[in-house]
Amino acid sequence: MPSSPKLFDAHFHIIDPAFPLQENQGYLPDPFLIEEYSQWRKLLGIKGGALVSGSFQGFDTSYMENALQKLGSGFVGVIQAPLTIADEEIMRLDALGVRAIRFNIKRGLETSLKDLEALSRRVYDLASWHVELYIDSTELSPWVPLLKTLPATSLDHLGLSQEGLPILLSLVSQGIKVKATGFGRVNFEVLPVLKQIYQENSEALLFGTDLPSTRAKRPFSPEDLQLIQENFSEEAIERILWKNSVAFYRPVFNASQSL
Repeated sequence: MPSSPKLFDAHFHIIDPAFPLQENQGYLPDPFLIEEYSQWRKLLGIKGGALVSGSFQGFDTSYMENALQKLGSGFVGVIQAPLTIADEEIMRLDALGVRAIRFNIKRGLETSLKDLEALSRRVYDLASWHVELYIDSTELSPWVPLLKTLPATSLDHLGLSQEGLPILLSLVSQGIKVKATGFGRVNFEVLPVLKQIYQENSEALLFGTDLPSTRAKRPFSPEDLQLIQENFSEEAIERILWKNSVAFYRPVFNASQSL
């Protein structure tokens, strides 16, 4: 596999049963500990990343705080949060490295347009946090007017469905980011869609491993990374694997860390 000078993993999970877990739609994942993720970090040369809360972690942030401390420099967090989260708690989590909130529509953690807008604007005004939405692109239509007005938003896993690509691409043209993740979750050929998104907006794609790929038809493989490295220009590779995500997540790196 071709080497990459820098890789920011824009989407992965840590699943530690030492912290609260809850069944979602009858599903409870197997553990995936920091030690296991560290092996992937070494293999792929990951220098930073975004740890994302899954549906099975609810609003718990204790696992996130523990994991970010252990992951260290260059890593940030994406939490799920209730509408009632206090301003003080938002700022406390921001100081620990949290940079976004996630709304998991795909897995049944439903929220209203009104509530999503209220919380999204509040966290952005307070801490410049962005919004991440896990939703099938075929279900995006009611959300489009709101998403176009929010200050910063990303959509998970390439939108999942071929049928929703026209809507997804229209949002990309408006500045919405798209996670280049979960290649084993989608119902289309990945490479042409990646190229379409990149052509529409070179700043849109954010590559991530999606480890440990819970509930995916096919888990992450190094070949997913290779697909990008072998089919895009050097400039595009740097944007997709590093620059776009670093600009979006604003990680803090130690001055002594080799980049």
